[in-house]
Amino acid sequence: MTRTPSELLLSQALATRCKIALSEGSDPRIVAGALAAQRQGLADVILVGDAAAVRQELKAQGAAEGDGVSVEDPATSPLTDGFSAVFEDLRRHKGVDAEAARKAVLSPLVFAAMLVREGHADGTVGGAVATTSDVVRAALQVIGKAPDAALVSSFFLMYPPTNATPHARAMVYSDSGLVIDPNPIELASIAAASARSCRTLLREDPKVAMLSFSTKGSARHPRVSKVTEALDHLRAEHPDLDADGELQFDAAFVPSVAATKAPGSTIAGQANVMIFPDLDAGNIGYKMTQRLGGYSAIGPVLQGLAKPANDLSRGCVAEDVTQMIAVTVLQALDRP
Repeated sequence: MTRTPSELLLSQALATRCKIALSEGSDPRIVAGALAAQRQGLADVILVGDAAAVRQELKAQGAAEGDGVSVEDPATSPLTDGFSAVFEDLRRHKGVDAEAARKAVLSPLVFAAMLVREGHADGTVGGAVATTSDVVRAALQVIGKAPDAALVSSFFLMYPPTNATPHARAMVYSDSGLVIDPNPIELASIAAASARSCRTLLREDPKVAMLSFSTKGSARHPRVSKVTEALDHLRAEHPDLDADGELQFDAAFVPSVAATKAPGSTIAGQANVMIFPDLDAGNIGYKMTQRLGGYSAIGPVLQGLAKPANDLSRGCVAEDVTQMIAVTVLQALDRP
């Protein structure tokens, strides 16, 4: 059975712990999730925010700084001046001067991303309060896109309930949180990145389904052509990747349906990486799988950044924070 990110991480014998910076360090859910991660040995944590507020929440939860838990206040940190200079250099082409750079770095989101960029942390997690757009903007401005990534995208890890049907399995759903309407080349890039994320976070060989409302030419439409073109790009760039399309979800997921709709396909009926054609389909799909199918969803997880930075749902609970910390550590360990 596929293990959750925290279970997977705990199964590894690590010489040293990664450090994860949390940009909403006084939020009770963040503190509870971070403390759980530290106590379980998943990571050391840096809580970023107003120091008094962070320490007050730590105290309320029976904890304090020390032993893998530290606090960084952008307003008083000795790192702020240096971070401001770096940010000014990064954003000078956008008209950012020294004053604007310092103001930006005083934002916990930007400060946490700077901790990662400058090597003080291995990854960052935010989004319990901030919007996805704010989280992604800070990550792109400070950490930047990976050199080999065409774009930054997102996915959800979907884990089946204990009473699931026999063919249920853990899956990657992408993009379900960020890229609204990718073109064929972008869709192929999302699929390639998601395949790597499957290996990193599920520890399984990816079987990639390029999803559509059509299966193997059952319908003709420009929306279908977009998916088949994306598959052509994906196969050209990654010929060793096991991918197929266009496939309807039932053909990608259910073996008996696959035998009828896509006979001979190497992934139909057993896909574990579901690539949706646009954000409408991806976002609706993951929420239906979660709410009607009883699957657990972890995400949105970001991919395509130079170093790990991840988003949280604003409806998250402490356990979601702990799992996202584990995800971020696994991504950091997968870096060259």
